[in-house]
Amino acid sequence: MAVGRRAEMMEENRNKLIAAARKAFAEKGFAAASMDELTASVGLTRGALYHNFGDKRGLLAAVVAQVDGEMAQRAKEIASTAEEGWERLLAEGIAYIKMALNAEVQRIVLLDGPAFLGEPSGWPSQNACFEATRSAVAELIERGVVKPVDVEAAARLLNGAALNAALWVAAAEQPEQQLPKAIEVFVHMAEGLRL
Repeated sequence: MAVGRRAEMMEENRNKLIAAARKAFAEKGFAAASMDELTASVGLTRGALYHNFGDKRGLLAAVVAQVDGEMAQRAKEIASTAEEGWERLLAEGIAYIKMALNAEVQRIVLLDGPAFLGEPSGWPSQNACFEATRSAVAELIERGVVKPVDVEAAARLLNGAALNAALWVAAAEQPEQQLPKAIEVFVHMAEGLRL
């Protein structure tokens, strides 16, 4: 088999496993998802899972990265309809918090992710969100929209506030009731940075 075709097949298998795991983790949760059922559902073996991800936890990390990346992209798309600058930055944070009502996001990213992968601020997908926020904050400080504070601190606290609000909403018994409270306080906290 040609090297190119082998690499293609490996990528296909990896994508199949991520898609199957995403479905299983969303429906059953990480702990209850059976790796034998998951691999069999896409015609692969546990060996393929271990080869690609090391273990079940590695597969969860790949699924979390995919879903969290989609969340960040979706938040950017939603925010793109807001006025540039401060309004867009705020809209992105609010959009991220609102995604806590999505069942797949709740289960995979906001509940199982932290429970099995640890603190989200260390996830590569969260680091990408942080860099985008950092860039936006730096630009807003330069334009005189945001107080001249430490850029990294402001970006970390804004990201942390949105993430923790989403975690809180996702874990609530009645997330729909917590959402408006979380958004209101997030906005008030963020507004403290404006000039």
